[in-house]
Amino acid sequence: MQVQSLDIEGVFAFTPPVYKDHRGLFSSPYQDTPFSENVGHTIFPVRDISHNISARGVLRGVHFTKTPPGRAKYVYCPYGAVQDVLVDLRIGSPTFGRWVSNELSGDVCRALYVPDGVGHAFLSLKDDSMIVYVMAGGYVPENEYAITPFDPELGLPFPQGDYPQSERDSIAPTLAEARELGMLPTYEDCKKIEDGLWG
Repeated sequence: MQVQSLDIEGVFAFTPPVYKDHRGLFSSPYQDTPFSENVGHTIFPVRDISHNISARGVLRGVHFTKTPPGRAKYVYCPYGAVQDVLVDLRIGSPTFGRWVSNELSGDVCRALYVPDGVGHAFLSLKDDSMIVYVMAGGYVPENEYAITPFDPELGLPFPQGDYPQSERDSIAPTLAEARELGMLPTYEDCKKIEDGLWG
C-alpha cells in the first residue's frame, strides 16, 4: 500500500496494489495497518456505507456535514473514473480554504481519507463511474451542507460549464457566504470529534 499525506491537514491518499489477470482484477482499497500507522488511529466506527453512480460530466459537491455531529469519510472509485476534489472548510485549520485534486478510478483503486470538516466533490470522467463512501455517521438530511464548486475564491479545477447537478448543489453558497451563515465547522470542533471517536 502506497500512502501519501496530501496538502490538506489530516487528509491521506491510499493506493493499494492492483492484481490483474485474464479474469479481471483484485485490490484492497482499505487496509488497517497502513491506515492506522499513518493517520494515527484505526478507521472510524463505520455507521454507513453508500455508493452512487454518475454519468460522464456529472458534477457532485462540494458536500460536507454539519459539525458537530460531523461525518468522516473514506472514499474510493471501484468502477469508472472521477476527478475528486477535497477542500478544507475548517475555520482555524492551518490549511483552511486549500484544495487537492486526485483522479480516482477502478484501474488504480486509490482511496481517500476525508476527515470531518473537509468538503468533497467530484466530476465523473466516464459513464457509470461509481464512488463508494464508508462513513462515520448515518445520513441526516438537515445536517448535509454544500458550497458551490464554482466559487472564484476557491478556484477549484472545474471549468465553468453546464454540468448536471442536483438542485442543492446548483444553489449552494460560496465559501464566504457559508461562513457568514454559520455553516462552516471549526478546526477545534472537528479535532474534538475525531479524538472522541477513538478515545
